[in-house]
Amino acid sequence: MHARIAIALFLVAAFALGAVVLVAGSGDDEGVASSGSSFEGAVMPKGVRAPDFSLHDQDGEPVSMRALRGRPVLVSFLYTTCDDTCPAQAQTMRGALDDLGRDVPALAIAVDPPRDTPQRARAFLLKARATDRIDFVLGSRPQLRPLWKGFFIRPQSVSQEHQARFTLIDKRGFQRVGFPGDAATPEALAHDLRILRAE
Repeated sequence: MHARIAIALFLVAAFALGAVVLVAGSGDDEGVASSGSSFEGAVMPKGVRAPDFSLHDQDGEPVSMRALRGRPVLVSFLYTTCDDTCPAQAQTMRGALDDLGRDVPALAIAVDPPRDTPQRARAFLLKARATDRIDFVLGSRPQLRPLWKGFFIRPQSVSQEHQARFTLIDKRGFQRVGFPGDAATPEALAHDLRILRAE
């Protein structure tokens, strides 16, 4: 293994461990830890807020986490030139929205700027038949970096594939449930979103 890869893996592991320790030791009573709950996904540590942001979607419309408060939010991490995992994740999201019967906000946070352009995002959503159902959150690398950090996501790079994951945000803006991208089903996402919608 190359020394640079080993160092990068060590730093990612150390950051993730530090985030868990920070959250566990913060004493913050905000958020609801649902241990013993009926969630199908992995319950996230108590009190982890979704990072707030004010960016734009594929149509140039403003999108922010603060504006979505009061509703559960389905979040994924995609890039527009992906040919395998990202289209499958978009279909999983679309299936979950179909299963719910009415849409909840669904965001795909870009992980490959500057290649993730509005034009490519619109084409990706059109091909996935998810236009007007999923919003691509777009921006420059510096603009998106706080989101990746806040969601504990590794973005796309030349040497590494991004982390494929779904995160469910509750009505108060806390990260509550996580699913690995290849392990989620539309039914499981819809099930957990119903729980969050009913709270």
